[in-house]
This record gives sequence, C-alpha cells and structure tokens, in this order.
Amino acid sequence: MIDHIYPRIKHVDSEIIVNVSGASPEDYAEVCRRIADRTSINAVEINISCPNVKQGGMAFGTTTEGAAAVTRAVREAFPGVVIVKLSPNVTDITEIARAVEAEGADAVSLINTLMGMAVDVERRRPCLSTVTGGLSGPAVRPVAVRMVWQTAKAVKIPVIGLGGIMNGRDALEFILAGASAIEIGTANFIDPQATIKVIDYIDDYCRRHGVDNINDLIGVI
Repeated sequence: MIDHIYPRIKHVDSEIIVNVSGASPEDYAEVCRRIADRTSINAVEINISCPNVKQGGMAFGTTTEGAAAVTRAVREAFPGVVIVKLSPNVTDITEIARAVEAEGADAVSLINTLMGMAVDVERRRPCLSTVTGGLSGPAVRPVAVRMVWQTAKAVKIPVIGLGGIMNGRDALEFILAGASAIEIGTANFIDPQATIKVIDYIDDYCRRHGVDNINDLIGVI
C-alpha cells in the first residue's frame, strides 16, 4: 500500500483512513508506525475483529485484554485518529468498547461481520477454506443497530455504525441509534452510487422533518 497505492491517492481531496490488521499488537503498531509519516493519512481503523483470517484478527477483539493491548500499542505508534473496529462475536460489546476507549481510541466502529459457516452438501465439505467466515450484508443490520445503540450509551467517544446499510433509511437507523458516522460496504458492490444516494436521502429527510443539523438526530432513541 505504501509503495504502490498511496502515491496514487495521496493528492485526492478526501480523508484517507487505512484499515490495519495484524497477528500481534507489535504487527499493528509497526504498520501504523510506517503509515504515520504519510501526511495524507490522518486516521487508521484498527481491525481487531475479522473472522476471515486464520490467526490474529478476531482473537484480539473478543477479550478486553486483547483489544486493550492492540489499542495501546497503536496509540503509542500513531499520532493521528485511531478508530477501533469491534467484533459482534462477543458476550458484551460495551466492555470491549470501554476497554479501547480507556487505552486512547478516538472512536469505535461496529459491527464487523458475524461468524458464519456454509456447507457444500454435494461435496460434503465447508464452502470456505477457513471453514467459518464472516457474514455481512442486510441480514446483520438489526444486530448492528442494536450494538451501536448499546455502545453509544456506554462510551464518550464517537461511534461509527456499519453492517448491512443498503440505503438512506438504513443509514438513518444507525444515526438515530447513536452513530456519529456510518460506513457502507456491501451496497457498493451492488450499486457504485450507493453512498451518494444515501447522502441525498438524508438531505431530503432533514428537509422534510425541519432538521437543520444532522447532529440533532444522533442518538435520539
């Protein structure tokens, strides 16, 4: 990314957020340390919650100790904004959120994918080489909205909501539940204009309801 992608995007008039994963806290810190002197990168999203890898990743996002250790290492290595991406595959996501907040996270993003599995019945074996993997898309949205709502009430740092957002109405669910911002993933593969349509919908919603500042909608439920 540093050698080939960054030189091509560093002049883009936008905020660049780099998603970082690793197999140990030291891995995360080293990647962030290398990114830190790239002036166009002002934020990192620390992925401690991905079930699609064989080692690392989700292991750090399922315990307060692991999440705290990675956040602490990254906070020491990276001076910019640190967003920690949380796993839904836990008993109490608010405990993890509070742990990374205590270690200096500037925001949390949630949720990452839910752990799932698919079986090829003809071949009688798992469809994925890793056996289990991440379930994303519209099916996870109600779980994501619930966890955003819980987390927004548990921490003082901003919460970024994601998980199955396909349109503007979906995005507003997250905002009303407490998200200060949202991320869109799957929908982009279906419609490259998805994010623009979400913005247009929210603008129209605010006009129809007499809302002058979208911040007035954050966490109203």
